[in-house]
Amino acid sequence: MRKILCGAGLLCLAFYLVVARAQERLAFSTVTKSFVTTDSSVIALQHVRVIDGTGAAPLIEQTVLIENGVIREIGKAVSVPAGVHAIDLSGRTVIPGLVGMHDHMFYPAASGQGPVAGAPALYGEMGFSFPRLYLAGGVTSLRTTGSLEPYTDLSLKKLIDTGRMPGPKLHITGPYLEGAGSFTPQLYELRDADDATRMVNYWIDQGVTSFKAYMHITRDELGAAIKAAHARGIKVTGHLCSVGFSEAADLGIDDLEHGIVVDQEFNPAKQPDVCPPSANDHPSVEKMEIASEPVQAMIRRLVQHHVAVTSTLVIFETFAPNRPPLQDRVLQALSLPSRTDYLAERAKVADAKGSGAELLKKEMQFERDFVKAGGLLLSGEDPTGYGGVLAGFGDQRQTELLVEAGFTPLEAIHIATQNGAEFLGEGDRIGTLTAGKRADLVVINGDPSRKIKDIENVEIVFKEGIGYDSRKLIDSVRGAVGLH
Repeated sequence: MRKILCGAGLLCLAFYLVVARAQERLAFSTVTKSFVTTDSSVIALQHVRVIDGTGAAPLIEQTVLIENGVIREIGKAVSVPAGVHAIDLSGRTVIPGLVGMHDHMFYPAASGQGPVAGAPALYGEMGFSFPRLYLAGGVTSLRTTGSLEPYTDLSLKKLIDTGRMPGPKLHITGPYLEGAGSFTPQLYELRDADDATRMVNYWIDQGVTSFKAYMHITRDELGAAIKAAHARGIKVTGHLCSVGFSEAADLGIDDLEHGIVVDQEFNPAKQPDVCPPSANDHPSVEKMEIASEPVQAMIRRLVQHHVAVTSTLVIFETFAPNRPPLQDRVLQALSLPSRTDYLAERAKVADAKGSGAELLKKEMQFERDFVKAGGLLLSGEDPTGYGGVLAGFGDQRQTELLVEAGFTPLEAIHIATQNGAEFLGEGDRIGTLTAGKRADLVVINGDPSRKIKDIENVEIVFKEGIGYDSRKLIDSVRGAVGLH
C-alpha cells in the first residue's frame, strides 16, 4: 500500500477516504500510459505560481504537494519528504483544470451545412480525437451539453474512467430534447409532453446526468422534461428559440446556453411555441440595446430564478470577419477535407457584410451585465458552426474572449473553473486549487493572470494527480479532426 503522509484524527480519515477513491483509477492501458509523464504516489510541484480559481491574486514561489491524486498542501513552506518526485516549475503557473460546460463530442461535416448543397446538416462523432484534445487543452472535466450519439458518449466515459483511453472526466448530457422542425435528422423529435417525460426517465436510467432542450421544443414539452428531470435530481439547460428565456426561467430551467444572441423573446415575429424563421439572422438582437429596460428586466428574472448562463463567445467569434486568429495548431489537427471546408467558409464570412462582429459585441455586454446583476456565468466552446472551434483549443480561446469581454484574467479563469464545478455539484472536489481537493490542474508556461493568451501554453495536465503530456496528446491526433 502506498504510504499516506497524514496526521491522526478525523481529518486524516477523510483524506484517506478521498485517496482510496483516487486509487481506483490506476489500471491504465498501454495507450493511456504513452501520454503520461508523471505517475508517482507523491509529487511536489515547486517554485510555481498558483492561480487558485477563486479570483484571488496569484501566489508566487509556491509548492503544491500532491498525494495519490489529491492536493495535500499548498504553500511557500511546504515540507517535502525525502524521495518525493519533485518538479521545478520556475516560470510556470498552475491553474485548476478547466471545466468545459458546452463541450460536445461531435464536429460538423461539410462545413456544418451537409455534404451537398441543400442537404441537412450532419455531424460526426469525434470519439478518438476530442477526448485527447480536451485533455491536452487543460479541460479535466466537461459537460457534453447535448449528445448526438449518447450511447457512444456513455461508452467513452467508461473507457476514460477505467483508464483505457485518455480524456477528461465526462458528464454526459442526454439526447437533445427537440420538438418538430429539427434542422438535422440526427435529432429525435418529441411528440408531446408525455413523450418528453418518457425520454428523460429512459436516459437517466441509462446513466446521463443532465439534459439540453433545443430550438423547437414547446413550453409543455419543456415543462414536462424539467419536472421529470428535477424529480430525479437532474438539471436541464437549453439552447432555446421557440421558448423565450423568461418563459424558460418561469418553467424552472437551470441553465441557458449562448446568451442573448439566441433568445427570441424580443423578436416581434415571435409566436408562442414557434421558432421564428428569421431566428438565425438575429434581426431582433441587431436592433436591441442591451442596456434597455426589457433586457435588463429579463436578466434580473434569470438571476431571481437562479438560472445560469453558459458563455460560448468562441463560436460566435467565427461569424465575425477575420476572426479568430488563424492558428497552425488548428489547421494541423484538422483532416484535409475539414481544413478545406473550414478555410472556404471562413473566407466567405470575411467577404460578407454580415453583423457577426456586432452580435459578438452585444453578447459580451449581455454577459457582463448578467454577472454584474449577480448571475452565474459558465464557460464552454460549442465545436459546431462551420468548423474551426476544436476541442480544448476552443476552451482556451473562450477564456481569452471573456477577458476581451471585460472580465479580468483572474475572473475569466474563475468562470472557466470554479463556476462550472459548482454548477455540476462538484465544487467540493474540483474547480479550485485547495488542499483536500482532487489534483486536477494545468501547468502553463507563462502567467495568464497578466497575459491571458499564455493559457494556450499548456505543458502538463494533471488529472487526479496523473500528469499528461499536452504536446504528445495534440500530436497524436494530427489530421484526425473531422474523421474520428
